[in-house]
Amino acid sequence: MSMRILARGVTAALAAGTLAVLGLGAPAAQASAQTSPQTSPQAAQTYVAMGDSYSAGSGILPLDPAASLLCVRSTANYPHVLAARAGLALKDVTCGGAQTKDFAGSQYPGVAPQTDALSSSTGLVTMTIGGNDNSTFIDAILACGSAGVATLGFGHPCKSLYGSTFTDQVDTGTYQALKSALADVRAKAPNARVAILGYPWIVPAAAVPGCFAKLPIASGDVPYLRDLQTHLNAAVQRAAADTGATYVDVSGVSEGHDACRPIGTRWIEPILFGTNFVPVHPNALGESKLADRTAAVLGLG
Repeated sequence: MSMRILARGVTAALAAGTLAVLGLGAPAAQASAQTSPQTSPQAAQTYVAMGDSYSAGSGILPLDPAASLLCVRSTANYPHVLAARAGLALKDVTCGGAQTKDFAGSQYPGVAPQTDALSSSTGLVTMTIGGNDNSTFIDAILACGSAGVATLGFGHPCKSLYGSTFTDQVDTGTYQALKSALADVRAKAPNARVAILGYPWIVPAAAVPGCFAKLPIASGDVPYLRDLQTHLNAAVQRAAADTGATYVDVSGVSEGHDACRPIGTRWIEPILFGTNFVPVHPNALGESKLADRTAAVLGLG
């Protein structure tokens, strides 16, 4: 097989698995939870889950029959796990591919704006959001995957081609959009505790031998993508602090569970040879661990 054909094949696989429901990134290495006003016992029983594919559990079966098929929402996502463990009444409006604009607007025909689920009786809101804004990570994964194949995994072709393009998008667009979206959530659910999760690590800190076959990123571009994930979640953390939301840092707990690890250890599925039908997203183990971390930060048992 020629390298041109292989590159086309990998690019097609990347596009098919990510264009519909990608939302990713990774948290800042140093972060602390921000607290918000206490809620009444009655309000605390009402839990609304919002956000993108990392909250929807896109790629994990079984699918949620209450959701639009376009949202690719799973009943094994972390909101379902968290609600069951904590005894909370869950209203899940997560949707794969969601951007911050979809909180106030309809993402798909027949799919209501996510903030429509909120009210003064909402006691808890959780989410992951921001990874899809500006198509930042869709573009980065596609670009770096194609570039990595073209160089047989050597060098840092993606960094050389794109430089600070992706992090600049986070700074100039995503950060402000996150602040606005979180402020809208607060306005719609004034009595709720609002928590926004960081994204778990997708790539390790440095290239891992044998990972290129599953995650075709050039060795020098692995830390480049890791830095982009860190940069995005630093913006998420700042937006949480600015709006009185709780930031759920998952950087520590997800270390060593990236897409390069074997089945049973990894929380994120790779681009190729993974178990999910949506690649580069959490598997069922990952969603369960996100629920564990959220429960620990929020004191939900």
